[in-house]
Amino acid sequence: QVQLVESGGGLVQAGGSLRLSCAASGSTFFINAIGWYRQAPGKPRELVAAISSSGYSTNYADSVKGRFTISRDNAKNTVYLQMNSLKPEDTAVYYCNGGRFHSGSYLGYDYWGQGTQVTVSS
Repeated sequence: QVQLVESGGGLVQAGGSLRLSCAASGSTFFINAIGWYRQAPGKPRELVAAISSSGYSTNYADSVKGRFTISRDNAKNTVYLQMNSLKPEDTAVYYCNGGRFHSGSYLGYDYWGQGTQVTVSS
């Protein structure tokens, strides 16, 4: 099994920044990529960003390109999501997911963290 634990959420004003962390443990050889998803009330869960195990491949949703940066520290088995220029519409529960890249696209497996709330006030 793969365990994923998120941290770093909170309340921030519009224009501010937050950094989320996703610490992976357990049978991490089952996955070779990590994705960040978010889910706002009444909306489907959406992929925000993903990164391969090497860090060379990344994907971003159009809505966050230029504002969010995904990175990883393999020595710590941790993936980060740096979120800058936050907007009220970024408000959601953010989830870490384990998966893989296939033909340049991120495919998530059923490995999820518990989620961390991000609230952006206007």
